[in-house]
Amino acid sequence: MVALNATHDPSLRSWVESANRPESDFPIQNLPFSVFRRRGSAETFRGGVAIGDEILDLSRVRDLGVIGGTPASALASAAESTLNAFMELGPRAWSALRGALSDLLRAQPDVHLGLATCLVAQTDAEYALPARIGDYTDFYTSIHHATAVGKLFRPDNPLLPNYHWVPIGYHGRSSSIGVSGQSFPRPSGQTMSPGAQTPTLGPSRRLDCELELGIYVGPGNPIGTPVRMDDAESHIFGLCLLNDWSARDLQAWEYQPLGPFLAKNFATTVSPWIVTLEALAPFRLPFHRPDGVPPPLPYLDSASNRGSGAFDIQLDLKIQSSAMRRKRLAPQTLSRTSYRHAYWTAAQLVTHHTVNGCNLQAGDLLGTGTQSGPTPEEAGSLLELSAGGKTPIRIGDGETRTFFEDGDVVIMSGWCERAGARRIGFGDVTAEVRPALASPRDHG
Repeated sequence: MVALNATHDPSLRSWVESANRPESDFPIQNLPFSVFRRRGSAETFRGGVAIGDEILDLSRVRDLGVIGGTPASALASAAESTLNAFMELGPRAWSALRGALSDLLRAQPDVHLGLATCLVAQTDAEYALPARIGDYTDFYTSIHHATAVGKLFRPDNPLLPNYHWVPIGYHGRSSSIGVSGQSFPRPSGQTMSPGAQTPTLGPSRRLDCELELGIYVGPGNPIGTPVRMDDAESHIFGLCLLNDWSARDLQAWEYQPLGPFLAKNFATTVSPWIVTLEALAPFRLPFHRPDGVPPPLPYLDSASNRGSGAFDIQLDLKIQSSAMRRKRLAPQTLSRTSYRHAYWTAAQLVTHHTVNGCNLQAGDLLGTGTQSGPTPEEAGSLLELSAGGKTPIRIGDGETRTFFEDGDVVIMSGWCERAGARRIGFGDVTAEVRPALASPRDHG
């Protein structure tokens, strides 16, 4: 567990003035990492750190030679075209570089003059995936989401008994993960209409989002070597926002007996910024289970996880239809919740994923699953918000939605705030649904 240190001091200010605004997602207390280049350029993608409305170009900082020692080695890795090598270095290197950057960005006019040339406005940047994602596993850590969806799919048995004991997950498709700004065609696949005897092939009519967080793996573990709970967080580089798009009609037909396939493999969108566990240290909470449910098995339990394994990360889900954009209407909030409601912590996901000897690698991505809270307005998917499509949601200027339509843009954002700490944020993650591509003939 990362302890509070000088980088978390809420009184710190930066010479980058936009970082000092109270509403900024990226004050000096945050310093999240990404991979970027100037928009429309042929420049090489390289590592950057968000500070206010700017990006600190780590390759330029490296070339200036203003950071030495251990942080300099970490800086060289963080300046590369992906963050995999930096992620592999582990918490000491991450913390050393973050501390050095914090020192450079503090309000010290005699130091920062050369660094001003290292800034690129975020509005002038475009982003790539911050890491080569070798593998992607999506979990199911909200008991509120699992119960609500279970009632729709299995009304007589909504929450299967293994949920209380096993962090449920499935292996997703890393090749279709895109960075914020992703647009994708409506997926097609087989569906079975009620009362029909034969399935049909066609575009999904029940396209949904999932409001999630992504967990980037840092140092991997050798195959055959499980990661213990006490060590799990040393294998986590940081968190991002994640939208795991889902075709619910395809899912309903295909998910038994092996789980999601075409319903989930066509698009997953992540935010460009990775907020480190160190930056999130002021927003930790004790982890506890609801009353009346069993404790986790011993291999998924530790004193540190019980004491501060949860995070209070506020999450917001918005929609902006094509009609709303034409009328210049702002995106509309559909729901708001918090990661504090998760039934399993990030450390437990890493430990369970490796308990059978599975070897994680730097840059691997774990999804938390849809983060729904205990009340209906905290649901993280349209499947829940529209009660399985039975209750249309009013949006914009007279439109309704049960599931997403072509031209819809979905925006997810996240932030942390509490008394005595500086608010930090994740930025946002956006994606747009395009019309379906022409499908092959249905020979079924």
